[in-house]
Amino acid sequence: MFITRKAEFSASHSCYRADWTAERNREVYGEASNPYGHGHNYVFEVTLEGDPDPVTGMVIDLKTVKDILNEAVVEPFDHRFLNREVPPFDKVIPTVENIAVEIWQRLEPRFAGSQARLSNVRIYETDDLFVDYRGDRS
Repeated sequence: MFITRKAEFSASHSCYRADWTAERNREVYGEASNPYGHGHNYVFEVTLEGDPDPVTGMVIDLKTVKDILNEAVVEPFDHRFLNREVPPFDKVIPTVENIAVEIWQRLEPRFAGSQARLSNVRIYETDDLFVDYRGDRS
C-alpha cells in the first residue's frame, strides 16, 4: 500500500554556473539563470510504501510523517536562497531535479527501519512542472 503526504515551502534559487559566461547560462537555463535568483512556492509530496499495521490500520502515523517533513525539509528550505543558505546547493545547482534528490537524501534515512519505506518524492516547482524521484535504483 502507498500513502502520500504533501507539504510546501517558499524559496528562491538561481540556475547559474559561475564558470560559464552569462550567454551560456541563458542558453542552458533561460530566465532561471539570473544570478540574483527568483522564487517559487514549491509543493512536494512524499509517498511511503508498506503494509498497514494490523492493530492501528495505518501504514505509518501521518503526524510522524508531517513532523519529519517539517524538520528535514520545510524548516531548512523555507524562505531561503537555496544557493547561499542550504547545502549542498552552494556547490550543486538547485534545479528542481537536484532539489528532488536532496529531499530524498534527507528523508530516506529518517524512514529506514520503520514499517514504511520511502517510495517516491514528487516536487512541483510550478503548477505545470514537477519531478518524480525514486532514489538510486542501481
